[in-house]
Amino acid sequence: MMQRARTAGVVHMIVTGGSVSDAKKALELAKTNDMLTCTVGCHPTRCSEFLKDGDGESGGPERYYQQLEELIKAGGTKVVAIGECGLDYDRLHFCPKETQLVYFEKQIELAVNSGLPMFLHCRAAHADFLDIMRRHHGRISGGVVHSFDGTEVEAAEFIKMGLFIGINGCSLKTPESLTVLKSIPVEKLMIETDAPWCDIRRTHASFEHTDVSSLPVQKKKERWEHGCMIKGRNEPCTLRNVLEVVASVKGLDIFDAAECIFKTTNDLFFPAEAKK
Repeated sequence: MMQRARTAGVVHMIVTGGSVSDAKKALELAKTNDMLTCTVGCHPTRCSEFLKDGDGESGGPERYYQQLEELIKAGGTKVVAIGECGLDYDRLHFCPKETQLVYFEKQIELAVNSGLPMFLHCRAAHADFLDIMRRHHGRISGGVVHSFDGTEVEAAEFIKMGLFIGINGCSLKTPESLTVLKSIPVEKLMIETDAPWCDIRRTHASFEHTDVSSLPVQKKKERWEHGCMIKGRNEPCTLRNVLEVVASVKGLDIFDAAECIFKTTNDLFFPAEAKK
């Protein structure tokens, strides 16, 4: 997988932490390869874990928060963002709205105190999400609303808050979503795969804008062979396909689009490298 990503031109891969336990594993993995970094945070659907400690025992919110802080400090330059955090009202059966609101705001303090940007999640919660970000506008060092699937108006409001818009296969399913993409300035875009999910599929409106034939052969898991992708499992090497959609829909030269998006991403997550 790593070699396929390199061949496709991928330079950095950010492993997402969605809880204390996830972030511990993400940091361990990030330390194994120079291409890998990670985030530290708690996904909105898992914010009830703040009422426990990272090992599932009663520890309370302060202990959970402390463990996130400890991971940030222990990770050093391997930790490049706070997240994945935000609000998800599509899946309230995992975590109630009131709990999400409290601990999203708590994680903004993590970003303020660490100076790290935010890797953000917003599902069916635009008004509350925007209200929180407005209250803290100017306190954080930027962020990206990843896997964006909202409207033109929502994207524009996020951009006014100094946030970037993260696009992957799940952001590009319908003709309407391609219209939204067209409205977003390329300098405010980031691209991602969200692997192993969010691949571009034949049923998506974006499919005609990309060349999936350039991808490695895909085989079912039980028939997998060395050098092949597993069918149905997205990988970082498909990032180029997201780029192809962006360039095609927006009428941009693919190399110009890549250069602009790469610079934006480096400036936010890898500022030391961007200054070289």
